[in-house]
Formats: sequence, C-alpha cells, structure tokens
Amino acid sequence: MMEQTKKSTEALLTSFVRGDMTAFSQLYDLHINPLLSYGLKLTLDKELLKDCIHDVFVKLYNKRNELDLAKIENLKSYLFISLRNKLLDEVRKRVYMSDVAVEDVNATATDNIEEEYVLKEQHDNEFLRVHYLLDQLSPRQREALTLYYIEEKKYEDICEIMQMNYQSVRNLMYRGLTKLRSLAS
Repeated sequence: MMEQTKKSTEALLTSFVRGDMTAFSQLYDLHINPLLSYGLKLTLDKELLKDCIHDVFVKLYNKRNELDLAKIENLKSYLFISLRNKLLDEVRKRVYMSDVAVEDVNATATDNIEEEYVLKEQHDNEFLRVHYLLDQLSPRQREALTLYYIEEKKYEDICEIMQMNYQSVRNLMYRGLTKLRSLAS
C-alpha cells in the first residue's frame, strides 16, 4: 500500500511540474497534516507554523520549473526539511527584529535574565546540533528515526510506511542510532 502512495506521490509531483494544478492541490492535501504534526513538535506558535507551511508550498509552486525530480527521492522528507529550515529562518528573524519600540521596553529586568539567555542559547545550540546530526544520516535512516521519535510511530507502522520488514527497520534504526552516537561523541 505504501508503494502505491509513493508512486502516486511521484506521479502527482511529475504532473505538478508539468503544470497540473490539481496535482499540486492533491500534493498539498496529502502532506498538510503530517507537516502540521511535525511542525508542532518544533514550535508551539500555530500561526507561525501555518505561515511557514504556506510559504513552503508557495516556494514549491514558484520553483516548480526548476525542480530536479531526480534529486527529490522522498517528497515528504523534502517538505519536512524545507519546513524545518523555514521555521528556523523565521525564528532567527524574530530574534533580531521586534515590533516593540526601544522607548516602550521596560528597563527593569528580572534577576535571572542572564540565566534564561544562557538556557535559551543552550537549547538553540542543541536544536541545531540535533538537526545537523540528523542531516548526516542517510535519508532512510533519518526517515525511520523521524517516524519513530518525532512522529511517535510504532515499528509496525514504520514497516508499512517504509515498505520494509520488521527486522530491516530495526537494523536501520540501530545503524542510524549508532551513527548518531559516533557523530555526537
């Protein structure tokens, strides 16, 4: 069944690149819920998330003539990575830009502002490090680990999604985790 979904996604993507807007709409409908689920693991700001998902699809639409279908092996992963990068870009923008005028900022700060800043920096660094490490994995390893740890899928579901037998998924997960551990140390 998952093979049919993959082939249907590939066919939709090919049709979309050729100009079929119905195919684009179907791709959107097929991927919007997984993107929302994934995005909510990265941010609690639902409006920001919706805007970023919208921007990802707008960019996909605008760049359809430039898409190299040979390089997009897994559209879902491509969209997840695009969403993650867009969210990171927006968060960076928000850190450096603010709507509050300098005169309106309350000059009295809490006692632990430095500690909060250090904790936020540590969190941001860890977040970037995890994503860097995940990018070092093969696409299949990254997909399996994402499905298990981020989307909280069971091994049986991962087997169906990835069209692999149970032991192959276990081996893939083991190799991915082993590689992550070696890269992290």
